[in-house]
Amino acid sequence: MSTTTYKLVMPEHLNHFGFLFGGNLLRWVDETAWIAATREFPDCAFVTVALDHVVFKKRSGNGDILRFECVQKTKGNTSVQYDVTVFRRAPGRAADEPMFSTTVTLVRVDAEGNKIPLP
Repeated sequence: MSTTTYKLVMPEHLNHFGFLFGGNLLRWVDETAWIAATREFPDCAFVTVALDHVVFKKRSGNGDILRFECVQKTKGNTSVQYDVTVFRRAPGRAADEPMFSTTVTLVRVDAEGNKIPLP
């Protein structure tokens, strides 16, 4: 199963140089993986335990549309990993270009925050 989400980069997402704050991008990547896990395992609660490599390869600016592609990589006993790739499309451009990718690991937890097996 794959999940696609979109975000519009707005002025409140920018740093003092006029580019997207990396923390905002990471928040959206984490959210995208959580949505994918929750849709795939609807009766489960998840927490993020890891993001693999975090290397910002390209910057993004005001008005860019970001596309987040999320695909399950592996499923373990209590955890699931998703590859998340982010593409940007600048205003007036016809094509998306890749700008960031990472692997997100989420773990299923119970109400007390203890790891429990996936169904």
